[in-house]
Amino acid sequence: MKHILISALFLAMATALTGQEGKKITILHTNDFHSHFLGYAPETAYTPFETDGDPTVGGFARIAGIIAETRSENPGTTLVLDGGDCHMGTLFQALEPETGFQLNLMKKAGYDVIAVGNHDFDFGPSRFVEMIDNAIDRGGTPVLLSGNSVTDPDDPADDDFEAAVSAGNIKRYHILERDGIKIGLFSLLGEDADESAPYAWPITFEKNVKAARRLVKTLEKEECDMIICLSHSGVSRNKKGEWAGEDVKLAKKVKGLDLIISGHTHVLLEEPLIAGGVPIVSVGDNGRYVGKVELLFGPGGSRLEGYTLIGVDDKIGADSLIHNAIELQLEKVTSEILKPIGLEYKEPVAMANYPLTVEEHGDMAGSNLGALVADALYHYVNSEGPATDIAMVALGVIRDPILPGTQSVADLFRTMSLGSGMDKTPGYGLSKLWVTGKEIKNVAEILIFLSKSTPSNFCYYSHLRIEYDPNGRIFNKVRKIELADSDGNFSELDTSKENEKLWSIVANSYMVDNLALIKKKTFGLIKVEPKDAGGNLMTDLSVAVADFDAGVPGIQEGKEWLALLSYLRHFEIPEGGTVPVIPEYYRNPDRSLVTVSSKR
Repeated sequence: MKHILISALFLAMATALTGQEGKKITILHTNDFHSHFLGYAPETAYTPFETDGDPTVGGFARIAGIIAETRSENPGTTLVLDGGDCHMGTLFQALEPETGFQLNLMKKAGYDVIAVGNHDFDFGPSRFVEMIDNAIDRGGTPVLLSGNSVTDPDDPADDDFEAAVSAGNIKRYHILERDGIKIGLFSLLGEDADESAPYAWPITFEKNVKAARRLVKTLEKEECDMIICLSHSGVSRNKKGEWAGEDVKLAKKVKGLDLIISGHTHVLLEEPLIAGGVPIVSVGDNGRYVGKVELLFGPGGSRLEGYTLIGVDDKIGADSLIHNAIELQLEKVTSEILKPIGLEYKEPVAMANYPLTVEEHGDMAGSNLGALVADALYHYVNSEGPATDIAMVALGVIRDPILPGTQSVADLFRTMSLGSGMDKTPGYGLSKLWVTGKEIKNVAEILIFLSKSTPSNFCYYSHLRIEYDPNGRIFNKVRKIELADSDGNFSELDTSKENEKLWSIVANSYMVDNLALIKKKTFGLIKVEPKDAGGNLMTDLSVAVADFDAGVPGIQEGKEWLALLSYLRHFEIPEGGTVPVIPEYYRNPDRSLVTVSSKR
């Protein structure tokens, strides 16, 4: 009898352990969605309810369809997460502070928890909170996490953010349960993302490793069975081609993590990257993919059971309710944002017969899209604005490629979608300043130096050509600078200290603000002092914002994306065509930065 009781007890324990080992949690994840509600590119080809060979990728109604299907297959054990930067990237962003449309739509689509990324602060802390409040009024938001943000108690500029944290509308961490498993989640915003979030000020961000150790300890005290970090920090390849970056460091230095959902660097990992025994996942950007992680939880903790990268394309069934809500918001964007400036969302602008792209981790100098945008700025400012000698644009503000097909207003906005200005029209305003030839060389030197570690700083120029030696000494790589006249004829620029002649430069307001910080960033080694046309120092760079109609009171801003529209519209319409065609020249345009041999 005793033997039978022992055998029965052993069998019961074995059965319990087997059942426990079989508990599966399914996690769907996205990152860096950037308000890409409609499939692209071009958007006019998007047909979410027809499997007709639609070439577009992405589309939020398709993502909602993936979520609904996965929940039905895994009832009660599915978790839907986002790694940050869900905002900023399409015309939809323009109405977000007033409507809170996107955060509420993400809740309706089935998202449980999302991290706050650097671009979620692009309108500033108060307007971000305004988005959240308006989304709550519409029916709520997913849980919003900002685990390592630090507010300034003495600065009223972040009081609204502090109030949102106090009210629980923004959390440091969150705990939920799935099938009896207690799951703790927290978010981080990394060092590079912090540097890319100037409009978050006065909010700063605690170092990742320190913050993560503290938050993990808190969740362990809460007796969480599983801990997941939504880290808007990123991974990247090092010089040896090995995976590195802030999230790899995090995985290796912080104990107690079961999974890192990574964002910010827009890297697509086709399978989980394992660092320090911790799986790291990332699905690129703009809703092109959804990741599906399967974790098994048992007596020994959790382990990765499976991973699927789901392409968001024409084969995915879309959610009609979500799509209808997007279409209604599109009408609102058209009536309130575009019609006042004489545009329509789906209005055709130009035809592209080949792709125009930028490669952040490839041949940056060879980007045909970078050359096109720089020339567009030059043309726009000299034909419709206050004129300039040089136009420049940074790689980091060129967001989407131009793919073959008819390009609409919406498609071209996606290419240059960042920022806001002093008016209601979205996008960074353009600023104009004057500098000497020596300062032009200094600008080129610092941007070449910074782009080595942060490719988003790589710059494209119009009517300026720079020869540089990549193996030259720090801040002494530029060998020759040539400036073109209005007819495109180049001549060498005198960059000596003695030459006091001033040249005008146009760039977006964000870039101009950063040029003024060069002296500080280089500890005084390099100096650039923005000046007005008379040579007077600009101490307040808000006065540098270019006025595109001096006859109208106030500043009439020009925008980068409107420059692109204007430039493409001036190209020739072919016989039998209806829109201009981007010329063959931009398939392989001349480079504005040319490398030269180290032999002098």
